[in-house]
Amino acid sequence: QVQLVESGGGLVQTGGSLRLSCVASGLTFTRCAMGWFRQAPGKEREFVAAINWNSGTNYADSVKGRFTISKDNGKRTVYLQMNSLKPEDTAVYTCAADANYYSGNPEVRLHKYDYWGQGAQVTVSS
Repeated sequence: QVQLVESGGGLVQTGGSLRLSCVASGLTFTRCAMGWFRQAPGKEREFVAAINWNSGTNYADSVKGRFTISKDNGKRTVYLQMNSLKPEDTAVYTCAADANYYSGNPEVRLHKYDYWGQGAQVTVSS
């Protein structure tokens, strides 16, 4: 049974930082791409960042230069370091795993991800 468990969300002021973590179990972490997605109230879920098994990365334009995705294979954990946060970053952030083993940069399309966590709330106050 695959489980993805996020932690690290919370309330932060504009310009602040947060780090999200996602611990994966029940899958071959070293052969997966891992992604972060977010959904703000009244909006569709959108891609934020992803990292492939080979450490290739992709970022949404809105977070480039502010967010960094990384992973620790030994801990089966993917991280999302979020700096210079803005009120528009307020959303539920969800970790996802793409279990299809492929080279190149990771997928940005939601429907390509097979497993999803429950999400962590991030609120940025102005």
